[in-house]
Amino acid sequence: MTFIAKPKVTHPSLPKNALGLTRRDYEGALSTLCAGCGHDSITAAIVEASWELSLEPQNVVKLSGIGCSSKTTAYFVSGGHGFNSVHGRMPSIAMGANAANRDLHYIGVSGDGDTLSIGLGQFCHAIRRNVNMLYIIENNGVYGLTKGQFSASADIGTKAKKGETNFQPPIDPVLLAMTLGATFAARSFSGDKQQLVPLIQAGMKHKGFALIDVLSPCVTFNDHEGSTKSYAYTREHYEPAVHADFVPLEREITADYREGEALPVVMHDGSRIVLRKLDAAYDPTNRITAWAQIQERMKAGEYLTGLLYVESSQSEFHDINGTPDAPLNSLAYEALSPGAKALEKVLARYR
Repeated sequence: MTFIAKPKVTHPSLPKNALGLTRRDYEGALSTLCAGCGHDSITAAIVEASWELSLEPQNVVKLSGIGCSSKTTAYFVSGGHGFNSVHGRMPSIAMGANAANRDLHYIGVSGDGDTLSIGLGQFCHAIRRNVNMLYIIENNGVYGLTKGQFSASADIGTKAKKGETNFQPPIDPVLLAMTLGATFAARSFSGDKQQLVPLIQAGMKHKGFALIDVLSPCVTFNDHEGSTKSYAYTREHYEPAVHADFVPLEREITADYREGEALPVVMHDGSRIVLRKLDAAYDPTNRITAWAQIQERMKAGEYLTGLLYVESSQSEFHDINGTPDAPLNSLAYEALSPGAKALEKVLARYR
């Protein structure tokens, strides 16, 4: 994979965070994704969130699998640690690294194909074990890197660019995560930076597994009429405030709407999805109510966005497994290798 480095010239008047770093210090390589891809908007939100939190770049761990989403980790916090894993195996790499050093900030970026198909089992167990990490799904409903096949999040009735229709029901990652006991579940839209940045910050600060499912338009394979990730069928139910005959492919799609409002977002082909932002009265600590409201809005053809569920009382991965506070590489050899007699004692418990 080839990456193009960004110029390091910075203007002296750029604002600095508590560490004396500018936003440029949290950027990475130049993006090679399609112009207008929603994934690049997510990258910008991660950069902003990391800068505002004053994360030390060398303490950030970026992990990904395979797909368009896997490129994202090269585009932010160039001073962090990165690992691009085998397709669908990112959660196990994150789990192993997390077990070895709890002091780092773990950001996993995956796609709907990488997470909900080949990686579904690993995704489920990372949730079940409450691994302390932020897990972002860049969800566009297709395998964009391999020419637009349906992914497991494609809706029934959606049409591929070549005309095929999907008849299999989708897997909703938020509802799945909540079913498995996730302690932090959120959904957002790549073009809504005002909502996405604080969600990322909350996910980074959450103790345990934090999932953010981000709807991220694919400008190449899933922006045509007939795609329900673009929700062309909602034209029959929702009219846009301003009619747009053409949205240039090189322009990112953004959204700005208030709490409690529903907004039809015009996609690149003129079709639209409908987003509804949570209002102030919504209780994100009630799992049953959250589930019901997500289902209710989905039946109405709307994606409910915001912090959908959070729970802070559950034990996370390190608490459950009694791991040491110090990183493993800082422990003495005797602590890591207690000897043959101690090993024999451990093995005896399983005989």
